[in-house]
Amino acid sequence: MENQSKILATRYVLAVQNLEKSAIYYQEKLGFQSLWNGEGWHFLKRESFVVMLGECADDKSAFETSNHSYFAYVEVSGIDDLYKEFVVNDVEILTKPEDKPWSQREFAIRTIDGHRIMFGQAL
Repeated sequence: MENQSKILATRYVLAVQNLEKSAIYYQEKLGFQSLWNGEGWHFLKRESFVVMLGECADDKSAFETSNHSYFAYVEVSGIDDLYKEFVVNDVEILTKPEDKPWSQREFAIRTIDGHRIMFGQAL
């Protein structure tokens, strides 16, 4: 029998120290919309990119994990427009859009919690 399973989407589960502050950041700076919140969680979405923020006030922040703070590579269209949006919104930009030898145009950001996200567009 043929395997009928397929992955339909992903959700990223992130620990944050201040849930309210982080949720506001995702909405105001990164353009996410609230899906649900309660019981120490806030789920947010921008198009097909979903994050599930969980409050862990006493845990180490992602800033303390250095290179291990990358959690997502997000494929986009209109990458230069997205970059400009984030610049206007005062998002911390780690790398400017650059064409890479692996046929992607990429840039990286860091959230207020220290989580890093790479955005890429196929060339």
